[in-house]
Amino acid sequence: MVIIMRAGATAQEIGTVVQQIEHVGMRPHLSQGEERTIIGVVGDERPIDRTVFELLPGVDRVVPILRPYKLASRDFKKDDTVITITPENGKPIKIGNVKNGLAMMAGPCAVESRQQIIETAHRVKEAGANVLRGGAYKPRTSPYSFQGYGEDALKWLAEAREETGLAVVTEVMSPDLVPLVSHYADILQVGARNMQNFALLNAVGLSRRPVLLKRGMMSTMEELLMAAEYILSNGNYNVMLCERGIRTFETYTRNTLDINAVPVLKMLSHLPVIVDPSHATGKWEYVTAVSRAAVAAGADGLIVEVHPHPTEALSDGAQSLTPENYVSLVTQVRRVAQAVDRIV
Repeated sequence: MVIIMRAGATAQEIGTVVQQIEHVGMRPHLSQGEERTIIGVVGDERPIDRTVFELLPGVDRVVPILRPYKLASRDFKKDDTVITITPENGKPIKIGNVKNGLAMMAGPCAVESRQQIIETAHRVKEAGANVLRGGAYKPRTSPYSFQGYGEDALKWLAEAREETGLAVVTEVMSPDLVPLVSHYADILQVGARNMQNFALLNAVGLSRRPVLLKRGMMSTMEELLMAAEYILSNGNYNVMLCERGIRTFETYTRNTLDINAVPVLKMLSHLPVIVDPSHATGKWEYVTAVSRAAVAAGADGLIVEVHPHPTEALSDGAQSLTPENYVSLVTQVRRVAQAVDRIV
C-alpha cells in the first residue's frame, strides 16, 4: 500500500508515519513529489490495519497497491522517474521523461583494447552519444568464446570517459564484482541471462549505482518488473528497464523485439525504458529501422553496439554498426524524435 501525505505535511508528521511503518515490521520507501510526499509500505500487509495509518497527523489517505511490483508501479509513483548521471569531466545526463530527450548509449559489445575503446568513444560522442557502452566481463554461450579483459577493460573504459566526458555503462555478472565495477562505471548493467539472479539484484540494489536491467530472453514484462522490484526494495531507485528482444520461433533475426513492451512498461511503471536494437535483431542492417520504431513508441533511450571494425570484432560483430552507420542512425532518430515531440 501507499500512504499519501497531505500537501504541506511537515517533516515531523512524515517521520511519525515512517516510525509507525517500521514499528509494525514493514519497510517505508519515500517518494518526494513537487506537492506532496508518498510513502510506499513494503512487506506482508495482510495483518496490518490501514486505519492505524489513516488516523496519523498529516496523512491524506491510504491506497492499496494490487500489483505484485509495488515500488516499480505507477500506483506508487505517478511521475516519471528521472535518473541523473554526472560522469567525471562530463555534463549531467538526465534519463527518463520526454522533456529530457533520449539517452544515446553506444559502443562495442566487448572492450578489446585500450585503442579500440578510446577510438570508439570519440567517434560515438561526435555522432551524438552521451553514454559509452562496452563489456569488460562477457557472459558467453560457449565457455571457449572471448570472456572479456576484466579490470583492465574497466580501466580503459574509465580512461575513455576521462577523455570524452561520456558516462560509462558496463555489465556486472556476480555479486562479488559489484564493488569493483561500481568503482569504474557510472551505470551497472544486469544482463538478460542474469535478470533473475536475485543475489546480484540485491547487490546492485545495495550499491546505489544506477542500474540498466535487461529483460530476460524468455521473460514476461511482469517478471522484468518483479526483478526491478528487488533492486528498488534495497533502496536503489535509479533503475532503467531494457527491452532487448525475446526468443520466439522466428529465425531471421537473433531475437524478436517486443515493441509492445515500450508503451506497456511506460504505462505500468514510472521507470525509464531503454531499447537495445542490436541484440533484438542480431543484424546491423536492421538496427536503424528498429531504433526509429523504438523512439516512435516512446523509449527513453537506445543502447546500440558500435565497433570501428565490426568484421574483426571478438564479440557480436554481425550486429555492430560502424561509426559511419551510427552517424546515420542518430540523424534518422533525430527526425523521428522531432516528429513525435521528442529531442535527442
